[in-house]
Amino acid sequence: MNVSFRDDQMVALRRCADRDGSGVHDVVLLAVDEYLGTAHRTMVRQTAQEQAAKWRELMDRLK
Repeated sequence: MNVSFRDDQMVALRRCADRDGSGVHDVVLLAVDEYLGTAHRTMVRQTAQEQAAKWRELMDRLK
């Protein structure tokens, strides 16, 4: 896969990599991992809220 970055993004990526003592590739992979984790947590949270609303009456009766 090839990814094209804008000039300002590439400068920021290089700055982060230099600061962390790693390569741009590592910074990009970390960003993707964080994004995927956040997206998954958001989906799980949304599903939990939907199910809680759906079953709220039953849950209240079981208390």
